This record gives sequence, structure tokens and C-alpha cells, in this order.
Amino acid sequence: MEVDRIPFSELLGEVIDNRGRTCPTTESGIPLIATNCIRNELLYPTYDKVRYVSQETYDTWFRGHPQPGDIIFVNKATPGRVCLVPDPIDFCIAQDMVAVRANPKKVYPKYLFAVLRSPDVQEKIEQLHVGTLIPHFKKGDFNKLLLPVPKRDLQEFIGDVYFNFSNKIELNRRMNETLEALAQTLFKSWFVDPTQSALPKDWEIRGLDEIAVFLNGLALQKFPSNSEDSLPVIKIAQLRAGHTEGADRAGTNLPSQYVIEDGDVLFSWSGSLLVDIWCGGRGALNQHLFKVTSEKFPKWFYYLWTRHHLAAFQNTAADKATTMGHIQRHHLSQAKVFVPTAAELEKMDKQMSPLIGKLIANNLESRTLAALRDALLPKLLSGELRLPLPANLAEAAA
Repeated sequence: MEVDRIPFSELLGEVIDNRGRTCPTTESGIPLIATNCIRNELLYPTYDKVRYVSQETYDTWFRGHPQPGDIIFVNKATPGRVCLVPDPIDFCIAQDMVAVRANPKKVYPKYLFAVLRSPDVQEKIEQLHVGTLIPHFKKGDFNKLLLPVPKRDLQEFIGDVYFNFSNKIELNRRMNETLEALAQTLFKSWFVDPTQSALPKDWEIRGLDEIAVFLNGLALQKFPSNSEDSLPVIKIAQLRAGHTEGADRAGTNLPSQYVIEDGDVLFSWSGSLLVDIWCGGRGALNQHLFKVTSEKFPKWFYYLWTRHHLAAFQNTAADKATTMGHIQRHHLSQAKVFVPTAAELEKMDKQMSPLIGKLIANNLESRTLAALRDALLPKLLSGELRLPLPANLAEAAA
């Protein structure tokens, strides 16, 4: 498919650049989005470890502010990461990135966002950036990045397809935030609030390791991958990211209990301590991770109790941090769990299991949608897939 290739800079109506220096921050106020908040797998920025600015700084220090629909483009450290600016917007942007506004007369804004995310353009950005220690892609070099710009109707179709997939994934993410908050509220009402004064009648107190099995992973270099029949190695980095992209590989000859499946509860007990329900696909359990299971108690019970003690575990690990902070098995024994009667647990399970089941289902659906979206985009841009799409793909895109 023959298309025009136009410099990135010529497709823009405005670039909001807030200087290459740090603005004054406060303990509260308006969130200041930094480069760590921009991730290519998400539609909008996250609020990870944000700082804040005062209203006065917001009004006077910055050269300008993003508007809904603008694209935030990272210039430094991870050049080329992009996210859309939501509507309404309640943040400002820090250094090392810019907000760009598409010129709608020259390019469909959602298409510009999609094509910047495409593998071909991401590779070109990597080739163009400078610096080995801290890579950066200067705003002044935007004219060197040539982007394919097809006819308007195809721009609109590609942009809308990419956005619709991404928006559904974003809706699932927000729904899961609500489900997680509801699960935490129920857990607190059942196990925290009533026990402030006294333990309910006939309840028991047990250690965390008495309600679940905490299986430590293997040193998977002992199970090398010698063929295409292999599993991605799930380490702390994969647990944090929620996917296995770029993961090491291990052979499939490891014991079956060390194979991770979707829906398994994973707990990293050293380094960055975190607990999550894994939905990133089949993999191999690496050392420094526990796979948490139980034959006696439902998933939500041992998952939420482990989450309940996570802050204490993190503090313990921080106190031990010489090279890599961690907890030991006796800390699991010391972490107390309130176990209700079988009848009460069954009533709780009828409320909680559907919440956790829906949360897992949403994550798996989002993974499928992201894979389909990311497979479609380069095929649409190259012309390998032409309009109209096959019925099943068109229905998914809608």
C-alpha cells in the first residue's frame, strides 16, 4: 500500500514543552505526571508515585498545559512511549516529555496516536534517539521521524479501531479497580472491624501459612530451554508488569506444581514485595516468588489475607534490606488470620467469589483484546489487511 510519509513535526498543531528542569513540588495539590506514568499498554497515564504542584505553580511556572485528546510523548529514558490525555484532565506534565496536539486538517488525531504506537514507528524512534546511558529523543528531531499517512477514511478507521480496543481495555481496568475496592471493603467489614473488640464466637486464629501453601519457585537456569517447547520465566519483573513480554524461557520438564496458570495467586517475597492474581498466561515459577494455593479455603480468602499483611511484610523486608530486602517463612507463621466458621465462610464465599471471578475474567479479556489490537495495527498500516475486515474482526473492533 503506497502512502505518503510526512515528518511528525508537520502533523502537529502545537507542542507543549515545560522546560528541561524540575518544577517546585508540594505534598498535595495538582498531580504532576512523570515519565513513569506513561505506558504503551495503557490508554491514559497512570498515577504511579506522582508528585504534586500548588495552584500558583500550575498557573505561573508552566509554559502550557495539555488538553483532552492531546498525546503525551516521552522524550527521555523511554523515548516514544505515548498516552492520550483524558477528558476531564486533572494533572500537569513534568519534564522529559511533551504534549503534542495533532493538526486535524493534516491527520486524524486518533490515527496519529495509533501509528506512534505501531512497532515500525517505535523501532524508528529507537533508531533516532541519542544517548547510551539515558536515551532521549529531542523535540527538535521530530522532523526526522517520518510517519505513514494514508487517505483520510483509512486514517479514521485505523484510529477508531485502535482507540476502541484500547478504550475497552481501559474500561475493564476501571471496573477492576471498583471490584478490588469492593472486595477490600467487604473483607474489612468481615475481618477487621468486628475483631477490633473481640473475635466472633467460634472463630479461630491461625497463621497465614496454615490456610495456604506458599510454594517457592525454582532456580530455573537448571531447566534450560532447548526447543520451541518452552515456558516464559515469571520473575518479579513479570509479576509487576502483568505480562511475559521479553521474559527468559525455561524448559517444560520442571515439576508440574511449578507451572503457573491464569488465576494463580503470586507473592514476591523479596525485592519489590507484591501480591497479585496472575493473568499473564502460562509460565514457570521463578525463585523469589511464592505460588499461593489452598485445598481448604477459597482463592479470595488467602489472596486478601496475604494482601492484608503485605504492608507489614514490606516494612519487615525494608528493615532487612542490605542488598535485597525479603521476608522469611516464620513471618508467614506470625501473620495472623481470623478463620470464620464453615457456615459463615460459605455465606461470604457466595458474595466474594463472583467478584474475584469477574476481576480475573476482565483481565483475561483485556489480554485477548490487547493481543488482537496489537496484531491488527501493523497489518492495517501495511495494507496486508484491507477494508472491509472479516466479519469476526470487524465485530471485535466495534
